Amino acid sequence: MTLTECRGWLPAGKRAAVCFSVDDVHPATSRDEFDAGGDLGRGALGHVERLLDRHPQLRVTLFVTPDWRLRRLVPTRKWLTRIPFLRERIHWAPLTPRGHFRIDRFPQFVAYLNTLPRTDCALHGLNHAHRGPRMAVEFQEQSRATCSALLQEARRIFATAGLRHVQGFAPPAWNAPPSLCAALNEADFHFVTSARDLNTPVSERARTAMSGVHGASLIHPMWIRCASSDGPTSATARPCRLVHFTTNFQATSTIERARAVIEAGGLLSIKAHIFKTGGGITMLDGLDAAYCDHLERIWRELHRRYGDALWWTSLAEVAGRCRATLS
Repeated sequence: MTLTECRGWLPAGKRAAVCFSVDDVHPATSRDEFDAGGDLGRGALGHVERLLDRHPQLRVTLFVTPDWRLRRLVPTRKWLTRIPFLRERIHWAPLTPRGHFRIDRFPQFVAYLNTLPRTDCALHGLNHAHRGPRMAVEFQEQSRATCSALLQEARRIFATAGLRHVQGFAPPAWNAPPSLCAALNEADFHFVTSARDLNTPVSERARTAMSGVHGASLIHPMWIRCASSDGPTSATARPCRLVHFTTNFQATSTIERARAVIEAGGLLSIKAHIFKTGGGITMLDGLDAAYCDHLERIWRELHRRYGDALWWTSLAEVAGRCRATLS
C-alpha cells in the first residue's frame, strides 16, 4: 500500500480547511456502560447539537458502528489472557450479544441522526471488536474477502435502518491493513481515516508517525494505492480512488497547532469520541462540555483571524473534490 498526494483539493479563494468528526456513535445509553448516542440530544449527542447550533459554518461527520459489541474497553478475563495460544483466540472481555446494539433495531436513534443539520454519517467498523490483546482493533489479519464480507454486512445494516450516510470509513483504532483498503476500494468507498498524529510538528511535508498508517501526509488528503495481501490486483480491478485523511487535532491540542495547519495550507482534521468515560476508560478526546468549550474558543479565533479564507467542510466533500480531479 502506497500513498500519493492529492492535488487541487482546495476551492479557489480558500487557503485551508476545517473538518470535524466524532467516532464510536451507536445506540448505547447512560443505562448501559456508557452513552454513545442512545440518549439522543439529552445525552452525548447534545454536545454535537450545541456545536452545530453555535457555529453555523460547522460540518460534522459521525462515524457510526452498525452493531457495536464491546461491553468493556479494558480486559476483564485476565487469567485466560496469560495462556499461550489461547490468549490470541479469545475475546479479552465479554461482548454484548450479536445484534444487541444493531442500529436497525433503534428507529428513534436513526431518525434523530437523519435530522441533524449539516451532519454526515459514515461507517466505523462493523462490531468494533476482535479477539486477542488488541481487542478494539477490528481489522487486523483478515483477508480481503473477509474484509469485503464485513463491509457488506455493515452497509446492509445501514440500509435496513434507513440511515442516510456517505461512502466513508473509519477503521476502529485507525488500523487499516492493505486487505481492508483493497476491500474498501473494490466496494467504491470514497475515503478512509486511518491515521492520527497529534505530536509531529506541522509542516507542508510532515508525515504521520503515531496511530494507524505511518508516512501519510499530516495535513493533506492523499490517494491510497491499494495492493491486497491476497495477491496482486488484476487488470480488471476497480481503479484506486480511495482518499486518505489524517486526524491531526484533538482535545489535547493547542490553538498554535491549529494555526500552524492553517498557515501551511492544510486540512485541520479534528477528532472526538462521542463519550468521555465508560467501559473502564476515560477518553482524552471524549466530547464533554470542556472539550466543546475548547473547540468553540479555537473556532472563534480561527474565524476572527482568517474569515472567509477558511473552508469549513466535511470529509466527504473534500474526498469528492479529490475524486473529481480524476474525471
